[in-house]
Amino acid sequence: MNIQLLNKIAAVGLAELGEGYNVGENVENPDGIMVRSAVMHEMEFGSELKAIARAGAGVNNIPIDRCSEKGIVVFNTPGANANGVKELAVCALLLAARDIVGGIDWAKTLTEDVAKQVEKGKSKFAGTELMGKTLGVIGLGAIGGLIANTAIHLGMNVIGCDPFLSVEGAWNLNHRVNRAATYDEIFEKADYITLHVPATKDTKNMICTESIAKMKNGVKIINLSRADLVNAAELKAALAEGKVSKYVTDFPTEEVVGVPGVVAIPHLGASTEESEDNCAVMAARELDEYLKNGNIKNSVNYPNVDMPRSATARICVLHANVPAILTKITAVVAEEGLNIENMTNKSKGDNAYTILDVSSKPSNKVASHIASLDGIYRVRVI
Repeated sequence: MNIQLLNKIAAVGLAELGEGYNVGENVENPDGIMVRSAVMHEMEFGSELKAIARAGAGVNNIPIDRCSEKGIVVFNTPGANANGVKELAVCALLLAARDIVGGIDWAKTLTEDVAKQVEKGKSKFAGTELMGKTLGVIGLGAIGGLIANTAIHLGMNVIGCDPFLSVEGAWNLNHRVNRAATYDEIFEKADYITLHVPATKDTKNMICTESIAKMKNGVKIINLSRADLVNAAELKAALAEGKVSKYVTDFPTEEVVGVPGVVAIPHLGASTEESEDNCAVMAARELDEYLKNGNIKNSVNYPNVDMPRSATARICVLHANVPAILTKITAVVAEEGLNIENMTNKSKGDNAYTILDVSSKPSNKVASHIASLDGIYRVRVI
């Protein structure tokens, strides 16, 4: 099978693909694509493309809706870079609490009597300590949960809000992390606010004039998630007024670079050797398992489905989540005289996935017949 690389992928990850793969940047007609930050929205997809694996959490560089309609499964790697981002978040908290960047830049200008000048001028860069302050964490997933727990150990009071918090995520939280029922509660109580949610139509510009007005005077905001979460123009106005005292972001843009009160980090959240390796390994394993066995884990557009192989052949059907479609699929299989030895069907939003393990290899006619049904996106026989 052909795997195209749109970015440099760590060798330790590519090694997970093993034999049977033709991997490279110039591979044509790929069955799968591995990508990090390359923008794919204008990219044409060949008929053989079955899956895209993003070595990272965010997938705003991938046209998800178009992939779903074509039966292309899009994977990401949630949690693989979580520790790297957590450590940068601790750094961001300190950069927000103290004018470390300004102090370092000033120290570089000193040429004579350096020690004397340092003692005389250091008060200009004094800050506050994190201990005893309240941190509001918006989004308590793999990264946000780690940051909340770490902040507890730094002596901070932590409140978190996540309407979509999983049971596993809740179990992993320190019991001293307090639950906020709404984002407004965090806005009202937090001295520091850190954002850890994906960029969607619902979260775009969540930090704006309206939400900032609900915050404490002098609040410090940390954004290591996506630039779109913050309305840059309205944030700049709040910085100028002193309502927001510091904004630390891992996503510099033309609007915020060089603005007083902004610390712009050049997207270093997952830029550690360990994070890049972890993301590459996870992405490769997801891609390999889907291409070889049809199982899905960590897809952003199709449901997670994991069924052990139990028969001669496997029919994998990606389809719309609509009534009676499963009955039509199984009817086609029955007409062929195939015995369904095991089957699973799951849905995610408007999309669904069905796997059928059958007693013998189906003819091409079966796959074509299923593919001709209304609402079917892709049929694959393994």
